[in-house]
Amino acid sequence: MKGLYLYATSKEGICQPSPSDRRYPLFPRQKEQDDLTNHLLKPTEYSILLLGLDNAGKTTFLEQIKSLYLPSAPMPSGKTVPTVGQNVSTITLPDMYLKIWDVGGQHSLRRLWQSYYSSCHAIVFVIDSTDVGDADIEKLGRGEAGDGGRLDECRLVLEDVIQHSETEGVPLLVLANKQDREDCVEVVRVKEGLVRKVFEGEKGGGVRDSRVLPISALTGTGVREAVEWLCSRVKWNKESRPPMMR
Repeated sequence: MKGLYLYATSKEGICQPSPSDRRYPLFPRQKEQDDLTNHLLKPTEYSILLLGLDNAGKTTFLEQIKSLYLPSAPMPSGKTVPTVGQNVSTITLPDMYLKIWDVGGQHSLRRLWQSYYSSCHAIVFVIDSTDVGDADIEKLGRGEAGDGGRLDECRLVLEDVIQHSETEGVPLLVLANKQDREDCVEVVRVKEGLVRKVFEGEKGGGVRDSRVLPISALTGTGVREAVEWLCSRVKWNKESRPPMMR
């Protein structure tokens, strides 16, 4: 049975319905519902902020992500240069886009990080697990850690990130990188000796949605798991940090 159309009349005669109106002859509310559905089904974009000290492996991690999710991306060579400024890449996933901002970790560039905080949906903090001594900040404070590498610097920078007001409530993924190296510190020691004590310390800012994962940005081990965790958490947190609509 063909639909019944209503026509408004005027002195000039019959007004034909517009093409869009013909889809909804007697049900304008259906059009509103369809418009809302189309809006909700628009692809969403989340911004991920990639931080950490220089030489932690941030850019190699980004290159591994691109090789996994961008068919045209080359395999990582393992040879990168320090990031001056930022590298930005967008990857397409079945239900979202991830826009990843790899920001330089040199001391002179860290003051720029805060300009990204308000618009990011998650933060990834990469740690070089071969350059943090035994990853126990309590021993470091007592002078018992020996060669702590850059452990104290890493602690101070991580504290600075999580106590900033604009990172409150933002999911935080800490990656213990370079787990393929024989001289690395195991991820459980990075988690218990460094990350947990920073979170529970006076500058930790309380409970937040976070996780510590082991990876090797060089070999790609653990990279997919890191991306999957980020995807699940930005969706869970979308009421607090709504995504961009593309």
